[in-house]
Amino acid sequence: MARDISRKNGRGPARQKQGGEGARTHGKSSQRGRSRAGSEEPRGTRPPGRDRTDLIEGRRAVEEALACGMPLRSALVLASSGERDQALERLAAKFDEASVPVERVARPRLDALSSHGAHQGVIVRTRPFVYATLTDVIAAAGSSDALVIVLDHVTDQGNFGAIVRTAEVVGAAGVVVAKARSASVGIGAYKTSAGAVMHLPIAQVSNLARALDELKGAGFWSCAATEHAREDAWHAPLDGRLALVMGSEGEGISRLVAEKCDFSCRLPQRGRVESLNVAQATTVLCYEWLRRVELGAERDA
Repeated sequence: MARDISRKNGRGPARQKQGGEGARTHGKSSQRGRSRAGSEEPRGTRPPGRDRTDLIEGRRAVEEALACGMPLRSALVLASSGERDQALERLAAKFDEASVPVERVARPRLDALSSHGAHQGVIVRTRPFVYATLTDVIAAAGSSDALVIVLDHVTDQGNFGAIVRTAEVVGAAGVVVAKARSASVGIGAYKTSAGAVMHLPIAQVSNLARALDELKGAGFWSCAATEHAREDAWHAPLDGRLALVMGSEGEGISRLVAEKCDFSCRLPQRGRVESLNVAQATTVLCYEWLRRVELGAERDA
């Protein structure tokens, strides 16, 4: 893609490449600021099964899996719920209708498999998640305005799932993550995305910098979300075909990835506490992109 950084139709400021060494995502979160449910446990302390990618927990995510026809191997349902939980019994009946084998189990077994103890009495076994390719994401973007979220080694499944949920809600074309040292689509991501991982292309790539080059070749501008940017989100050109790069919870955006970005932006802040975590910041920026795109469509109309 030609590197002419002027804006089409004279809208918005010129895009400028920013974000050098040490650039950190605006969505960086401190360890003390993360909830207990979303924090990472020390190495060696996770109970068996908590990193499995073939499990979905929580009633909403499980119902979404049933509704979209996702192939389910079996279901674990809390034993003896009876009249105390008719909603759970109705869900168990749906498993029977879908010919999904149901096993009634005690709560401790569900607790042992749950990522955050929020299984709500049901966990299903499915086939391991099948990732899309970057080509799939670009194809989903079409040729008009589109948003792709690029996550630079976001490791927390809760943050990852929340970002995927936001991306799906605003109509993003897909999410791109690194194969190594990144959260994968597992039980925590299924839960926090409320099933959105089943409706949005999620691509794993071995090299994020190379992926940004491919996105640029498909007509995308890349923006690094970093608290060190000079331009705030309200004035940055967050519209059109945009690859929004968000950094990891602890280290932010890496130097190499930041250097690949065409420009950077930050969220304005008046308060005293540390900036929003990566999932919250992604939500704000995604909706700013959506607002700009819809305003542009109204002007064109």
